[in-house]
Amino acid sequence: MNFVRRTALRFQRNDSGATVVEYGLIIGLMTLALLGALAATGDGTADKWNEVADDVGGAMSSAGE
Repeated sequence: MNFVRRTALRFQRNDSGATVVEYGLIIGLMTLALLGALAATGDGTADKWNEVADDVGGAMSSAGE
């Protein structure tokens, strides 16, 4: 019975698994933030490239006249 009690107390004091969980949560939150930032900047970047493509297409059309 004493062995079971010592093992249970040792298991209760062991907190190394908590660190892994905390790091996992931090990595998960950082991933969500990164994906959100990329999605937000991706739309703006796509709009700018479409504007550039339109300007270049217009310039090419006028150059041929």
